[in-house]
Amino acid sequence: MRKKIRAIQYGVGPIGAAIVRLLREKQAVEIIGAIDTDPAKAGRDLGEVVGAAHAPWGIKVSADAAKVLSEAADVVMHSTSSYLSDVAEQLLECLAAESCVVSTCEELAYPFRKHPGIAAKLDATAKDWGVALVGTGVNPGFVMDKLVLTLAAVSQRVEAAKAIRIVDASKRRLPLQKKIGAGMTLEEFKEKVAAGVVKHHGLPESVAMVSDGLGLGVEEITETIEPVVAREPVKTEFLEVAAGQAAGLHQIARGLAGGQEKVYMELQMYVGAKESSDTIELSGQPNIRMTIPGGTHGDIATAAVVVNSIPAILDAPAGLRTSRDLPMCFFPPTAKP
Repeated sequence: MRKKIRAIQYGVGPIGAAIVRLLREKQAVEIIGAIDTDPAKAGRDLGEVVGAAHAPWGIKVSADAAKVLSEAADVVMHSTSSYLSDVAEQLLECLAAESCVVSTCEELAYPFRKHPGIAAKLDATAKDWGVALVGTGVNPGFVMDKLVLTLAAVSQRVEAAKAIRIVDASKRRLPLQKKIGAGMTLEEFKEKVAAGVVKHHGLPESVAMVSDGLGLGVEEITETIEPVVAREPVKTEFLEVAAGQAAGLHQIARGLAGGQEKVYMELQMYVGAKESSDTIELSGQPNIRMTIPGGTHGDIATAAVVVNSIPAILDAPAGLRTSRDLPMCFFPPTAKP
């Protein structure tokens, strides 16, 4: 029998914790360590930190990344930041430890336009050490890019692509509700957008991936963010939104070629949305339209996509990969190592 897949969790925030709990369900995976610099987590048992029912697990969270990475993991599950420039050194350290990496960093999902230098360095380093890395999640990584490209497999011709997500953020975690500006005055919302604090990361990356995958030749990507204004008071588990305040965001990214719109990505994410849904449209031969009623639950799906990507990234050629490259599918809990 083959040895189990040795995994390390790098970053034990809400998403990292969800990844860990799902990893624990996989018989083919052994969690051998966890990294987090938060003093409230470092030194504690990982099972207790993530709120697992059967804790403690006998695995300590450590702030010493080098020490944990020296344990020779097959794969590192990385979830620390949305910004590639902030996590590039962390990723390089994981690769130098000869570990494959699956990261939730949105800008890593398709970094070739925004961060070509970092992308080239990560690709070269991964190849030097004979490992692979990928940035993925529900979006970017699946709904607005991988799923769009998968649907296009039954097309003879694609002229344009559109993806629209409507997400009720009322049941989501507090960091996400804050990230979309819920409960802010409209003036504060605009200030936070200008500062780059309020936004969903990844729409331009999805536009670029779809354009390249479908050969749409996008030359320019634009992005706008506006508040969704609450028409009535909304109360969630974590905060209250008064009528007239921002309930969340309405974000649109467009991919243009010769001044013509080729890719359209729209995200409405706010507390109090009446009905969540994901809709994808392909214009061409034939025209294709698919809607997922209720949408794809972001937190559940992000952890699932990341963990389900483990077999694919371990089998992938060395280098920087994207969800476009990988044959992503379900990783059964009873799968053999």
